[in-house]
Amino acid sequence: MTQAKENKILLVDDNLLFLNIMVQALKKTGWECVTAMSAASAIEKLSTDIPDIILSDYEMPGMNGIEFRQKLMELEMFRDIPFVFLTSLSDKETIEQGLDLQAIDFIIKDTPINVIISKLNNILLTVNKQRELSTLEVQNAAKALNIKSIPQKKPEITGYDINFWHRPYNDVPGGDFIDFIQVDKRYTYVVLGDIMGKKWMAWYFTFGYLSYVRSAVRFATLSNEFSPANILQKVNSIICLDDVLQDILSSLSLVLIDTESGLITYAGAGDLPLLHYNANTQQLQQVTTDGLLLGMFAGVSYTEQQLVLNPTDQLFIFTDGMIDVADNGKIKTDYENFKYKLSELLTAGISFEEIKQQLFNLSPDIVVDDQSIINIVRTL
Repeated sequence: MTQAKENKILLVDDNLLFLNIMVQALKKTGWECVTAMSAASAIEKLSTDIPDIILSDYEMPGMNGIEFRQKLMELEMFRDIPFVFLTSLSDKETIEQGLDLQAIDFIIKDTPINVIISKLNNILLTVNKQRELSTLEVQNAAKALNIKSIPQKKPEITGYDINFWHRPYNDVPGGDFIDFIQVDKRYTYVVLGDIMGKKWMAWYFTFGYLSYVRSAVRFATLSNEFSPANILQKVNSIICLDDVLQDILSSLSLVLIDTESGLITYAGAGDLPLLHYNANTQQLQQVTTDGLLLGMFAGVSYTEQQLVLNPTDQLFIFTDGMIDVADNGKIKTDYENFKYKLSELLTAGISFEEIKQQLFNLSPDIVVDDQSIINIVRTL
């Protein structure tokens, strides 16, 4: 069975002869091979070259196969790469230890090479089919439930123009969520959150978070409590008590627009600093507050900051998908570069619609996460 050339394998083994034999055999069937003679070397190569599957020896000097797998499990970027152990051992305890680390399979080292390759072909085929089914499941669920974590239209707020843009990673509903909660003609809350990790499963948890945020806002404002920081504290307390969501972490930006006083009040939970564009000085400055991710610890306090947007001033709220890109197999985070490019466009008088085309429309090859951004412009 010939594999497509894009299938890439990382072979990790301290036996150079065995590595060379495997590389020759795999290349004949269309695989691209990357090799490493130690776990440490493999981790270094993973930082620049992401394979479709890893085949690693168990018995290696320094860091053995189990320790190697444990290390990868700690790193979000690598933990989901299909992992197969290659070993001369066949004791049950070792196998169970590896499978507990979500290894796909164990292959005994004296297995004929053609059988090893056949197993790898079947494993990768099964993994790819499962990924397709998982993606299809989320897409179908989103259509069937007809509930969305991203609004269909922007709100109408006197004196302000609100724009937003969202692109799900690989066109699969993900962990970013946006909401506009209009309490009355005076008060509107702007919500931007991002469920951490969980990949395609994150979408399922966005609705729980959105429900708690909406409820907290409604209950607080009924008691004439409008502080975004206090609302975040209430949401966090509830999340930490929820049996389903208590281990699901999320960042959240909560912004209150008060059209009567002209004040913008912002509180954040583990989010990125907001960006405030002063049209008069043409400066783009960070707006920060203190607060841990929601769901991390109960009893956490949050701070808030108030600012006034003068006519044509703008405020930008965004998730890390806007600043994270793939760069030679690595995830590169560049907040300052994003800020610099945005500042250049704003200074040139570019509209949000034009900014979307010039700054957000990245190639799918380098996008690594959901992308979401909200733009608030003072018009009066």
